[in-house]
Amino acid sequence: MTQAMTEKATTANRPTKALDGIRVLDMTHVQSGPSATQLLAWLGADVIKLEAPTGDITRKQLRDLPDVDSLYFTMLNCNKRSITLNTKTERGKELLTELIRRSDVMVENFGPGAVDRMGFTWERIQEINPRIVYASIKGFGDGPYTNFKAYEVVAQAMGGSMSTTGFEDGPPLATGAQIGDSGTGIHTVAAILAALYQRVSTGRGQRVNVAMQHAVLNLCRVKLRDQQRLAHGPLAEYPNEDFGDEVPRSGNASGGGQPGWAVKCAPGGPNDYVYVIVQPVGWKPITELIGRPELADDPEWATPESRLPKLNKMFQLIEEWSATLPKWEVLEKLNAHNIPCGPILSTKEIIEDASLAANEMVVEVSHPERGTFTTVGSPLKLSDSPVEVVSSPLLGEHNEEVYIGELGLGHEELRLLKSNGVI
Repeated sequence: MTQAMTEKATTANRPTKALDGIRVLDMTHVQSGPSATQLLAWLGADVIKLEAPTGDITRKQLRDLPDVDSLYFTMLNCNKRSITLNTKTERGKELLTELIRRSDVMVENFGPGAVDRMGFTWERIQEINPRIVYASIKGFGDGPYTNFKAYEVVAQAMGGSMSTTGFEDGPPLATGAQIGDSGTGIHTVAAILAALYQRVSTGRGQRVNVAMQHAVLNLCRVKLRDQQRLAHGPLAEYPNEDFGDEVPRSGNASGGGQPGWAVKCAPGGPNDYVYVIVQPVGWKPITELIGRPELADDPEWATPESRLPKLNKMFQLIEEWSATLPKWEVLEKLNAHNIPCGPILSTKEIIEDASLAANEMVVEVSHPERGTFTTVGSPLKLSDSPVEVVSSPLLGEHNEEVYIGELGLGHEELRLLKSNGVI
């Protein structure tokens, strides 16, 4: 067998990734952008994280160990390479131009107009590389909010989430899920993949824009559904007694076709709850479990229509039973009757969950400075594109590899670039 044949056979046997051969120039920071580019890296793209010489600000934020990259950074930047570059210098702009020329995707989440002010408008980027997909994450679309500073909870506030989260008699609440930042990152990945697919037929890249407010709104579409339904009267599946002209906060109500609620369990800790959905078929076994079998045929309780006006009372009856048992026992008894339910899992329970570890959703990653850290694995499971989560890069760890090995700079020039503050 010739050497060429051997190399071909070796390549053929190597596990491939969905985005093998795609290079991503990652000019993002904090969370919304890095969450998107990390997913692209997990799908097999070569993600080059371009940082200012001082690094992504989250390397130093919320540190648990002194002088070591924070978990905030490490958990959002796995499987990437890091280079540093001062794009305000002339040589920095020249190097950025070359990086754009060699990339398939460019992603940024600076403030509005920041990249344009560097001298890299969309028109200029197209001139450099007509095939590039240039994705930007911003807080808002064009209009009165364009220049507002966007943060996770600001996006939740302005996208419809906070006004519909919480209890009727309490203030609007933020959700613990990062739907403003990481939720926008996932939307951005979908748009980038679509643009790459369209490039196959057109040969051209394109501009991708995703706003955090818009992404949150997309995740809140059922609440806009209910806003329109309000025109025809109160929302029967909500436990609220009073309805105005806007969708109210409805606590833990599912707000869907089947009523649900989080019921207390023993011994009464902050997360000793099970969320229960009451389907029509599940009512009879529930009445037996809670020791009230007569309610199965009682005309005041027997049908979904008869129960809807009494949702609070219905879940109170279930809770009187569940509060006497540990949540895992409640779960077992409900599941035995095929009743939709789930325990409220604390962060401690999740990080120690053996099934999540077995599914590679909670993974241990080796880090050159902190030893190991626990992070969330890839939720995207592709049979032909396996994911191995590897450590986030140290600041500028791949400068030599990229600038010398790939861009062809000399060792002396690299030394001068560093001493002159260009990298």
